[in-house]
Amino acid sequence: MKTAAFYTLGCKVNQYETQAMTESMERAGYDVVDFSWKADVYVINSCTVTGTGDKKTRQMVRKAHRANPDAVIAVAGCYAQRAADELLKLPGVRIVLGSRHKGRIAGLVERAFETGQPVHAVESVTDVPEYERLLVTKKPAHTHAYIKIQDGCNRYCSYCIIPYARGPVRSRPVGDVVYEVKVLAKSGCIEAVLTGIHVASYGVDLQNDVRLPDIIEAVHQVDGIKRIRLSSLEPLVLTDAWIERLRVLPKLCEHFHLSLQSGSDAVLRRMRRRYSTDEFAGRVRALQEAFPGCAVTTDIMAGFPGETEEEFNETLAFVKKIGFARCHVFPYSMRPGTDAAVMTAQVPRSVKEERVRLLIALGKELEQEFVNRQVNQVQGVLWETCESGILQGYTSRYVRVCAPGPEACVGTLSLARMNKAGEDVVFSELVG
Repeated sequence: MKTAAFYTLGCKVNQYETQAMTESMERAGYDVVDFSWKADVYVINSCTVTGTGDKKTRQMVRKAHRANPDAVIAVAGCYAQRAADELLKLPGVRIVLGSRHKGRIAGLVERAFETGQPVHAVESVTDVPEYERLLVTKKPAHTHAYIKIQDGCNRYCSYCIIPYARGPVRSRPVGDVVYEVKVLAKSGCIEAVLTGIHVASYGVDLQNDVRLPDIIEAVHQVDGIKRIRLSSLEPLVLTDAWIERLRVLPKLCEHFHLSLQSGSDAVLRRMRRRYSTDEFAGRVRALQEAFPGCAVTTDIMAGFPGETEEEFNETLAFVKKIGFARCHVFPYSMRPGTDAAVMTAQVPRSVKEERVRLLIALGKELEQEFVNRQVNQVQGVLWETCESGILQGYTSRYVRVCAPGPEACVGTLSLARMNKAGEDVVFSELVG
């Protein structure tokens, strides 16, 4: 039996698509093995959000080629969409497919074996009319599953390459989403993570006025699903009316990831973000009123072109004011083809690195404060692992929890009393 190995870079959408490609290869008769093993086929699902993603993709290609110089290496995803010809020049790369046709991976691999010729399967994404259906049917190794509900983005922020790599918004039909969630629930999955390239845009391309709250409510009705978690959201889509609809859904996790990017209004305008800091803060307050104690997490970019010391200090002050539960901090990375790439006053690398360091330090401080506030509460925890009699899992607010307990608890949702805060973790005990 031929073997195939997969490696995923980037976002939750990529993780979902890798799972779909994995099942496709299994149906074609391949045995899926760990990426560190010698395999007949290596599939690398790439990311191009930053230059680091491009670099890691090339590193994994070289690693696969060293493991088996005779293997067929396929590179899929956003980097392949942008740089197919460049990737085909790398040793061992025989297949490139971009943001489309991932469901055809098994057939493309067979073509590469049969013809011995490179397979260039990257096509334009600018005129894609509909959502490309993929299907995941197997419960992943962990207790939650990513459910892709949408692809593409129409926003065109000045720094972002993703709309060019993924194309316009395409939404997955509600019935298709619900069917997949039901299949996964029957396999034992109890947490569904609804994800997409721009989840907040779900439904804007559909003709039946279905939007994000509708898909959440539909998944909420699936028996066996006990938790629904959302991926990154644009703040202004969370209108009071939407929040009121979400507030009454007990399965919805009290964790909202709102992408900030900068705490300076001037920088936000240069980024072409469609909100001000006051509007962002207003949406956070509305969430906190509807979901007392909820976790609000965010993304922050340091060193956007032209970012002055004063503008950076505005970001530091705003992040502290909001009190995020967690911050994902990263430096601005120039992406050729975006408007920001040709802006003047690019920030020196050393300055970006120092700003990243300061933001990470502040984020860690705020995260620990949020973790500390969980102590003396009783919360539901979805247990994911058990090692040496110690369970580890996550609360609805995505706080990591450890507790003594039996391995039989793994994959279950149960109550735990939060006793003591450690570094990024709460030590607890099972209740009942």
